[in-house]
Amino acid sequence: MPQTIAAGRPVLIAGPTASGKSALALQLAETQGGVIVNADALQVYGCWRILTARPGPDDEARAPHLLYGHIGRDQPYSVGHWLREVAAILASGKRPIIVGGTGLYFTALTEGLAEIPPTPPEVRAEADALRAAQGTRALLATLDPATAARIDTANPARVQRAWEVLRATGRGLADWQAETGAPVLPLAAAEAVVMHAPADRLAPRIDRRFDAMMAAGALDEVRAELPFWQPARASARAIGAPELVAHLQGDLPLDAAIAAAKIATRQYAKRQRTWFRSRMHNWRAIELG
Repeated sequence: MPQTIAAGRPVLIAGPTASGKSALALQLAETQGGVIVNADALQVYGCWRILTARPGPDDEARAPHLLYGHIGRDQPYSVGHWLREVAAILASGKRPIIVGGTGLYFTALTEGLAEIPPTPPEVRAEADALRAAQGTRALLATLDPATAARIDTANPARVQRAWEVLRATGRGLADWQAETGAPVLPLAAAEAVVMHAPADRLAPRIDRRFDAMMAAGALDEVRAELPFWQPARASARAIGAPELVAHLQGDLPLDAAIAAAKIATRQYAKRQRTWFRSRMHNWRAIELG
């Protein structure tokens, strides 16, 4: 596979969780050179290494890794923050190998990002309260039709973000996105690949990886986070964290928590595959190895 990717050009590797994209990025960095740059919205948090499958010390020793674990659990971090950090890496002259499963990061990078004003804290608190009391459907019901047709309505975080934009600015997210500026890295300037991972092949890998996470100390990692746990935080969206927290709080047996976490991971992977099919159909597809 590395021999089919032009050396020296930026590389984009997208794919669902557990599809092997990080291994491919490491192989490219070792054979062609470059720095591996995280494009996963949860691997940025320092409190999660095991549970988000962040590269370990051995991998970090084999090639430079950037934008992993550099954000505190309670720090605000958005696609805009990430895009500015990636722009600085590109400006440094380093060859980036950008890898992750957050589709919005890749589309913002290659298609541009609308400059939407930050959400005021009081609007965020209002959205959190409404979502907690009435669920995501209450937020979705108030969105403008153009935005509702454009966003991933199965993703509560995306629905809440769209609601916050409308509430804070009086304009729908789709309206803001219509004013998108030039991309930081146009798709034509990069080698872009997306991992093709059918559900029947990916599910066993997800289960095996979660078992490996548990063996590596994922429960202890969640236990260490428990004193700081706030479900509304973006960092609390780490797949498996709510289920293991429920176990530690006495609400679920461990085997049930593990089973629920595996189901949540497979559901997340399904949403990722849907995004990639709809937004990355012009990327080169690579079959799951």
